[in-house]
Amino acid sequence: MSRSLALFGIGLVFGGGIGFLVAAGNGITLDGHDHGDPMAHGVAGHGTAHGEMKMGAAHASHDAIISLPAGTDAPRLDVAMIPDPVSGWNLHLMVQNFRFAPEHASSTHVLGEGHAHVYVNGTKIARLYGPWFHITELPAGDNEVTVTLTANDHSQLAVGDKPLRQTMTVSVAP
Repeated sequence: MSRSLALFGIGLVFGGGIGFLVAAGNGITLDGHDHGDPMAHGVAGHGTAHGEMKMGAAHASHDAIISLPAGTDAPRLDVAMIPDPVSGWNLHLMVQNFRFAPEHASSTHVLGEGHAHVYVNGTKIARLYGPWFHITELPAGDNEVTVTLTANDHSQLAVGDKPLRQTMTVSVAP
């Protein structure tokens, strides 16, 4: 038994090492992908049928948009930035016909639930599973704060051709 375990361990070490060498020799790195540009997510797929997703080539769920039909039961998103009395800002998401579902994050799309992504100046800073978020500080000057509603699988949600996205400018004195 111990000999089998030792051989298994040796196989793992050499197999992993060879795999890393082959990957490195072919220029493959473990960089991940960029979530910083909210405009890059969800460009494909406008005009799809109710709940249907069109996938991008590289990162399907992040590049997809789920277009929902307009109507009284369609999700809505309103956003407010409120200066915090002590420091920073309090971001308030007011949603209708939408439920924050952290228990289903990164799973399949379920109509009417998901989470939000928050971007400051084009850089993703958070994933939200509720209506309030505190931003401790913003750089001096004009800052663009964008919030998108997304499905559980991170696809952007839209009603018809309009993504469920709100952008506001917050000015901070130097």
